[in-house]
Amino acid sequence: MPINDTETRSKLAPILQLASPALPVGAYAYSNGLEYAVNAGWVRNAETTQKWIDELAANNLCMLDLPVLLRLHECWRNSDMAGVSYWVRYLNASRGAPELLNEDHHLGVSLARLLADLGVTDADEWIDSGMTNWAVMFSLAAIRWNIQLDDMLHGYLWTWCENQVMAAVKLVPLGQTAGQRILFAIGQKIPGMIESTRSVRDEQIGQNAVALMIASALHEEQYSRLFRS
Repeated sequence: MPINDTETRSKLAPILQLASPALPVGAYAYSNGLEYAVNAGWVRNAETTQKWIDELAANNLCMLDLPVLLRLHECWRNSDMAGVSYWVRYLNASRGAPELLNEDHHLGVSLARLLADLGVTDADEWIDSGMTNWAVMFSLAAIRWNIQLDDMLHGYLWTWCENQVMAAVKLVPLGQTAGQRILFAIGQKIPGMIESTRSVRDEQIGQNAVALMIASALHEEQYSRLFRS
């Protein structure tokens, strides 16, 4: 059924912009450990690419990033800066390899600059902060641009999945159509992933992705690299 409501359509624009691969934050430069996984033969075709992305989404994104994103959103909404600081530090401390932490920081600072340029003045102080990460700026954008909570979670997860597929198309390599098949399959699972995220309690938050930690650590010394992580 087509969307006829003008207000509903207008609410889609901010999250589409925030989740767009055209967002100038440099996400294309990172593979989030996938480059080493391909080099090691862990990921070698469409099937293993799908498995890699599915398992990282379930064990890392849905157990760490998204629960923290939810809490950051609530803290921003309540002007709880102590809470924002706590969850930013918690997420940073949960990154298991320097490359992953550096990637998160770089993306966060890039988004902070962009948000400041677009009139989100709260982002200014995060540009030079050593603690800035992607989730804290993504959640701030969601608050200031009146993005619905589910749309924020969907956009955050979709952005990560799409970036992984784009990297896999170059690295495995996969054809464009194979990449779209993977992305379509992942898209069908995102609502269920978001639902599971809502039930994660504070004491359960944390990643369980040992292969990602190993891949990221070994990628630092990989002889030939296309990506920064």
